[in-house]
Amino acid sequence: MNKNFVIYLLVSILIIVCTPYIFDDYGMRIINNIFIFIILAASYNLINGVTGQFSLEPNGFAAIGAYVTALCLLSEDLKWELFQLEDPAPWVLALNTSLVPALLLSGLAATFVAICLAVPVFRVRGDYLAIVTLGFGFIIKVIAINSPEITNGSIGLNEIPSVINIYWTGGMAILTVIIMLNIIYSKYGRAMKAVRDDEDAASAIGINTFKIKTMAFGTSAFFEGIGGGLLAVLLTTISPDLFTFFLTFQLLIIIVLGGLGSMSGAILGTILVVGGSEWLRFLDDSLNIFGYQTDAHPGLRMVVFSLILIIVMLFAREGIMGRKEFSDIFKRKRK
Repeated sequence: MNKNFVIYLLVSILIIVCTPYIFDDYGMRIINNIFIFIILAASYNLINGVTGQFSLEPNGFAAIGAYVTALCLLSEDLKWELFQLEDPAPWVLALNTSLVPALLLSGLAATFVAICLAVPVFRVRGDYLAIVTLGFGFIIKVIAINSPEITNGSIGLNEIPSVINIYWTGGMAILTVIIMLNIIYSKYGRAMKAVRDDEDAASAIGINTFKIKTMAFGTSAFFEGIGGGLLAVLLTTISPDLFTFFLTFQLLIIIVLGGLGSMSGAILGTILVVGGSEWLRFLDDSLNIFGYQTDAHPGLRMVVFSLILIIVMLFAREGIMGRKEFSDIFKRKRK
C-alpha cells in the first residue's frame, strides 16, 4: 500500500477520534454533514470527473437512498401514524431492518435504477446527457410527491431514528474514498479515463465504452444512495423538496472547485463549500466593525462565499487540485 495513502488514513482516523472532544453538538453536526457530502462528492466525481460524463443525477439517487433507508428504519406502528394521505403499501410496512442492511438496500436500489437508466441515457453524449439526467432528478421528485402510499407524498417522513454518529459518517467517507481510489488506479479506472479523454479512440482500441460508463454510473449511484440514506438519518426528516437540483448543483460546485477527477479535490472542495458556508454564517448577523454596529443582512454570507469561489476559480482554472492527488504533489516534492 502507498506510504502516503497510509498517512492519509491514519490522519483521517485521528480526526474522527478527536473531533468529539473538540467540537460541541452544532460543530459535530457540521462535521457529520461534511463527511456525508464527501461520500456524495467522491462518488459523483467518479462518473463526472473520472469518466467524463456530464450527468446531473445525484439528487435523484440520493433521494432513492434516503427514502429506502427511512422506510427500513421506521417501525410499522410509526408508519401507520405518519402516513396521512393514504395507507402505507404492504411491502412498505414489511420493511424493517437495522442501519447496515438499510444502507445496503439503499445503495442497491439506486444501483438498480442506474443500470436501468444507463440503457437510454448513454445513447447520448455531452449536453444531451446532462439534460436527460437532469430530467431524471425531476422525475424522482414527482414520483415521491405522487406516491403517498410509499413516500407519504409532499408531507415526507419524520421521526427517522438518529442512529449514526461521527464514526459511522467518517468511517463510511473513508471507505468510499478508498474504494474510489482503488477503482481509479485499476484497469477499469484507466478505461474510464480513456473514455473521458476520447471516447471514440477508446472504442477503437477495444474498450467497451457502454460497459465502462454503466459500471461507473452504477458504482456512483450505489454510494450516492448510501450518502442519501446517511443524510436522512442525520436530518431525521425528509421530503421531496430536500432533493432538488440545488443538491446536484452544490455537488457540482464541490467537484469543479476541488478538481474534476481528483478524490483529494473532492474532499478539499467539500470542506471549503460545506464547512466554509457555515463558517461565514456570522456575516448574516449584525456586526461590530471598529465600534460601528451594522444592521443584519441575511444572505450576505452567500454573496461573500460566491465572490470567494469566483476568485478561486479565476486563479485555478482546473480546480484547486486539478486531476492530481495529494500523493502526486508529495512525490514531485521528493524528486
